[in-house]
Amino acid sequence: MALSTRANDVLHANATSIIWEVLADMYDPETNPDGYYSVGVAENLLMHEYLLNRMHQNLRLTSKSLTYNDGASGSKRLKAAMARFLNRRLHPATPLEPHHLILTNGVSAAVEHLSWALADKGEGILLGRPYYGTFIADISMRFGTEVVTVPFGGADPLGADCVDAYRRALTSFEQRTEKKCRALLLCHPHNPLGRCYSREVLVALMRLCQEHGMHFISDEIYALSVWGGGEFVSALSIDTKGVINADRVHVLWGMSKDFGANGLRLGALISQGNKDVRAAVDSVALYSYVSGPADHLAANVLEDDAYTDEYIRLNCEKLKEAYEYTVGFLTQNQIPYMAGANAGFFVWVDLGTPYLRRHPEAIHEDVSEVIMQRLLKNKVFLASGPLFGSETPGWFRIVFAHPQAYLDEALRRILAALQ
Repeated sequence: MALSTRANDVLHANATSIIWEVLADMYDPETNPDGYYSVGVAENLLMHEYLLNRMHQNLRLTSKSLTYNDGASGSKRLKAAMARFLNRRLHPATPLEPHHLILTNGVSAAVEHLSWALADKGEGILLGRPYYGTFIADISMRFGTEVVTVPFGGADPLGADCVDAYRRALTSFEQRTEKKCRALLLCHPHNPLGRCYSREVLVALMRLCQEHGMHFISDEIYALSVWGGGEFVSALSIDTKGVINADRVHVLWGMSKDFGANGLRLGALISQGNKDVRAAVDSVALYSYVSGPADHLAANVLEDDAYTDEYIRLNCEKLKEAYEYTVGFLTQNQIPYMAGANAGFFVWVDLGTPYLRRHPEAIHEDVSEVIMQRLLKNKVFLASGPLFGSETPGWFRIVFAHPQAYLDEALRRILAALQ
């Protein structure tokens, strides 16, 4: 039976994606000892027991969790709990109110909603390289929005010079296509670089968006996983007066990363100054409905200030230890990595240089693909640079938020793949 053109396009685009194959064949010491070690998926397993213990103590559901609750964009209870929690943690210039939030079944759904709401087919959303690979599908797969990737040519993607690179990319796109760039999307803290944008750069990028009539989207899903010192400045905390119209600023957050709960499927689109965006997304929120039990569990956690404060403190402590352990291994084995990370749970590593040092004959090959195949042969999975828009071949993302014995074996297999 023939599929739609768009369905066929997706099948073709995803033909080489192996992530679901890996997730279906994960290592387990008892049930699947020959499975993959995955340090390629952005999951934080370091605090699972701590979170599960809290959830199990407060698991008693009410009848409301088995209904449509307060509507498709989340319960009044959870919106109030999350707004209060984020006011405490992100220090918004204008305090969040529950109606500023549209809750979704994960932040990917929130990104897709904004792509649908802000851009017509063929119009652009700017995305700097390297980027979180799934942003491409979130932005473009179903609605035909163009992802306008931004190269930096060796300049710091989070530094002051990045503003000119975004300007060049949007100008080139608009001249080439005669279509508009409608938004600029940041991952802040950055995935895969594990760093935060400064207040100065955020303001400069907001001014660029104002100048060109674009929306500014800050995905802050790692906002509370800043473990290495330095200040995290939420876009919500910036007074937009004289910088950008408040209705152009949108922030995303969720439980997947900061609370190590990818499987809870709970995110939020925060659009304080734009009631039209909220109303439009609310009208299609049926397709990103948060389940009643997930809504209930998240509210139970976020309402407990003492618990969340201690959770975040412990989580950042464990992330810092795991990062230092990982980069210690990389340094010992002469594997270059991008220094300066202080947030998230990944390190951006150059596997191409040590591989070519040992295999100089591979200089004319697709080094990233050769290394990827060797990693998979060793039953270890990483996120590859080409899928993340890396400007240089041979770069990969290692996720270090795993128990140490698991991380040890994954790192050992990575090293073996290079030899």
